Amino acid sequence: MTAHHMTPRLALAAGLLALAFGGGAQAAELPGEGREIRLARVNWDGAWFASSVYRRVLEKLGYEVERPVTLDNPPFYSSVAQGDVDFWVDGWFPLHDTYESTFTRGAEKIGYLVKAGALQGYLVDRKSAEKYGITNLTDFKRPEVKEAFDADRDGRADMVACPPGWGCELVIEHQMDAYGLDEHINLIKASYPAAMADAISRFESGQPILFYTWTPNWTVGVLPPGEEVVWIEVPEPSLPEDQSEYLDKTVVAGVQGCVADPCEMGWPANDLRPVANSAFLDENPAVRRLLEVMSIPLDDISAQNARMNAGEDSEKDILRHADEWIEANMEQVEAWLADARAAAGS
Repeated sequence: MTAHHMTPRLALAAGLLALAFGGGAQAAELPGEGREIRLARVNWDGAWFASSVYRRVLEKLGYEVERPVTLDNPPFYSSVAQGDVDFWVDGWFPLHDTYESTFTRGAEKIGYLVKAGALQGYLVDRKSAEKYGITNLTDFKRPEVKEAFDADRDGRADMVACPPGWGCELVIEHQMDAYGLDEHINLIKASYPAAMADAISRFESGQPILFYTWTPNWTVGVLPPGEEVVWIEVPEPSLPEDQSEYLDKTVVAGVQGCVADPCEMGWPANDLRPVANSAFLDENPAVRRLLEVMSIPLDDISAQNARMNAGEDSEKDILRHADEWIEANMEQVEAWLADARAAAGS
């Protein structure tokens, strides 16, 4: 029977059936169609590449992803618990364990951006480390070392540290007290990029520098450990009480550019993990599954950060880097998308 010879009732039924099947196919392909995601990101741009990659992949599922809102750690963890934002991919654990009592009221850790690959610690320019025999943070108690690193002439060595509100600020403060260094080291807590830019300028003019950093980060691209700088050790493990269970994980083997191997970094290697609102995940099984399976290699993040440091650092540049990464890894991305679509259809 042709459509021309159908009765009105049969024609209506056939049309509804076609609509149902067509709509179902589209829903399976684009489970996020008609839905918005409120994405957040940290306030240092070295992490924005990862957020951009996740944003682009979610858009392939049909979601409309708003331009990410940039937040410090405390307001993000409060906001995600309350449902004011949906998620970010910038959780550092165990460093951010201090916020767990805040976000677990309505949010959860899910998946891994990078597993056990994020290092943190203290670095000194290699020339000064060799000249003064610096291998440990406590060497900054020595008068000649303090004087060499005292750029502002206040009688203490200057160290680029973490701005207020960052998780690392609390650990650095704890360690300065635990190692008796408050009188010997002046913590520079200004904008981290600005403080590091000043430190690099001093380094390029031949002056000593001491700074905290983490990986992945552009700093280790500009000042490669083992070449321009060295990781130095701390005298013994000491972390805030809420991170004390990680004390036996602060010694890390095979750290390139450390003065010793294994290296007593003072910090455990961190997992970089998404943190998402639980109700949002329940309502969006495709996003839940995507966050569970998706990740980005640490080396790829570091390589992108190097491009940013070379001048490709605009929002447009970062989105282009994300698009290029997805294109280069399309087979893996398609597998993640298939997993997410299957979860939405189950």
